[in-house]
Amino acid sequence: MKAMELGIARARETMNENLGGPFGAAIVDADGQVVAVASNLVLGKHDPTAHAEINAIREACRALETHDLSGCVLYASSFPCPMCLGAIMWANIKAVYYGCRPQDAAAIGFRDGFMYDFIRGNCQDAAVLRLEEMRREDCLELFKEYAAMDKQVY
Repeated sequence: MKAMELGIARARETMNENLGGPFGAAIVDADGQVVAVASNLVLGKHDPTAHAEINAIREACRALETHDLSGCVLYASSFPCPMCLGAIMWANIKAVYYGCRPQDAAAIGFRDGFMYDFIRGNCQDAAVLRLEEMRREDCLELFKEYAAMDKQVY
């Protein structure tokens, strides 16, 4: 598949430039056209969110001038991490084809299993992340204001 090949090539390029890990992604629209190719740029941008899938989603949204990538397909060199899975679902992408499995990434030092464990445990492990509700009433007021403005929900 051309899209997967493009993602792998981009990953190899930026990996060799020490800009990020061996992760690449491409997005194809409903017509089969590649609309985005991106790689992991965590090291180069000093940004822990600069994963290949996130970068590809951002690029595709800019190219298509929409936040809704319904009908698009994502190709990734590795199984997406929890953050990327969330972004993929928020973008309404319904199909992902990936190369490496999570255990393949873990074998070379990339680990995200603890995140899946945290989520499966209802986000209750404070040693991983402390989540505490505060000022809910103030925040609910903000939500009510938004709802009253008849704004788009996405």
